Amino acid sequence: MRIGSAKQSYRVDEALFDSTTQQTWFGVLVLMLAAFPFVANDYWLYLACLVSINIASTIGLNILTGYTGLVSLGQAAFMGLGAYTVAILQIRYGTPFLLNLLAGGVVAMIGGIVVGLPSLRVKGLYLAIATIAAGFMTHFLFSHWASLTGGTGGLTVPPATFLGNELDTSFRIYWFVVPITVLMLFGAANLFRTRIGRAFIAIRDRDISAAVLGIPLLRYKLMSFALSSFYAGVAGGMFAYFFRLVTPESFPLIMSIFFLAAVIVGGMGTILGSVLGAVFMTLVPELLKLIVGWLPLGGNATLVLSPVRTIVFGLMIVLFLILEPHGLAEIWRRIRRVFHLWPFRT
Repeated sequence: MRIGSAKQSYRVDEALFDSTTQQTWFGVLVLMLAAFPFVANDYWLYLACLVSINIASTIGLNILTGYTGLVSLGQAAFMGLGAYTVAILQIRYGTPFLLNLLAGGVVAMIGGIVVGLPSLRVKGLYLAIATIAAGFMTHFLFSHWASLTGGTGGLTVPPATFLGNELDTSFRIYWFVVPITVLMLFGAANLFRTRIGRAFIAIRDRDISAAVLGIPLLRYKLMSFALSSFYAGVAGGMFAYFFRLVTPESFPLIMSIFFLAAVIVGGMGTILGSVLGAVFMTLVPELLKLIVGWLPLGGNATLVLSPVRTIVFGLMIVLFLILEPHGLAEIWRRIRRVFHLWPFRT
């Protein structure tokens, strides 16, 4: 459809891809994703799988924080619930990995609903503190329910199997992590073309006005927590299959800060921002590893990396809030506008 042409129906106006160009570029992206494992080495396949897992969890947090306006620092806790659920099911029952991922998402969703109950009474900083408390409670649960979670030693997860083949390499894991993330991305993109998604946005913009318009705040806030936690639980399940080890220390508070930083850096309230933010924030620690590795620190490099990474995450949040509050998604939109107007740009 040409730019500026009128939409002939509501269905066309609400289409995910509103032009042939977008459909073409999406097809090119799919082909690139399919070809990537055959040309990349193990390191880049590892990064691709890690990026996909982080994108899935970041999308979930963006649904809650970016679209509904509810600040959460408990995303790592919900990932932990999903990861432990998958690990326990895989170790004890050997159920299919897709069923395990679904169960992990559901368990995390239940946890999200419980944590979201105070959201009608508190918001902002107070809600963030409540979600931090959820993180401490899940950490205590993972550490002390040793008969189920393995205690501080955690659980070693057997590899997932598909058609009799073990998914025990980055190449094989790539083929189920990336498609699942793409499906989750499409689900989130279509969510905001529905009444539920529009209710989330109305609550974010002005919850009192949304209530006056007849939107039941508690129901939709809990629904947002549930969807966000479900995404985190599925991402945590993929994390368990990818790293094959789940411990209480796998999901620290810094991980929740990482996902919040990804949402802010990428752009709150945009699906594209979730993708760009997750990619950017995943590659930053890898770049820091290279920089720290070049420094003459000897055996202290690992001790230096952790606090430096925390400082960088905080610095990224502050800089983007000050210099570009709409994140990388807005920068991308500006670049696109420049090319749309070329050679007539001013």
